[in-house]
Amino acid sequence: MLKAGDKVENFQAQAYVDDEIVDVELSDYEGKWLVLAFYPADFSFVCPTELEDFAKRYDDFQAEGADVLSVSTDTAFVHKAWHDQSEAIGKVNYPMLADPNGEISRLFGTYKDDEGLSWRATYVINPDREIVHMEMHNNSIGRNVSEILRRLRAARFVSEHDGQVCPVNWEPSDETLEEGLDMVGKI
Repeated sequence: MLKAGDKVENFQAQAYVDDEIVDVELSDYEGKWLVLAFYPADFSFVCPTELEDFAKRYDDFQAEGADVLSVSTDTAFVHKAWHDQSEAIGKVNYPMLADPNGEISRLFGTYKDDEGLSWRATYVINPDREIVHMEMHNNSIGRNVSEILRRLRAARFVSEHDGQVCPVNWEPSDETLEEGLDMVGKI
């Protein structure tokens, strides 16, 4: 199972995007920030609310030099059917990766063997393919896309500003801290 700080090896998958089923590889996103949003299943209840919110915020992620990929254990054909039938999923404008054999989900440690589904999980990967953020939680709880965008922005900031770290609730217009210092002084 991968964890924060690990480098992600290349993987391949079919994806549904732009009304097509295409082959994608992690290496297609070389040099970019990437957000992987694992979710349990197409034609479900919480998932369309999240995927629609990622679609609404997709331009914001792209403005940060990032791409978004959703991943479930459904096939690309099921993704297409869901996209064609759901108003919310019809707005999805980023690749929906198919992981029907669970290989990608197993790689990231999100696979639920007893159900053949993934846990709801989010990974932010830097341009060097290192995991800089990860979270996984119960499938009945939706994630906060705005918070994921904030974390991406913070990760980008610290990667571009050597020695700077982002304190609690940091936003791009906020002050940062110098590494090795906390709110009361030197560590």
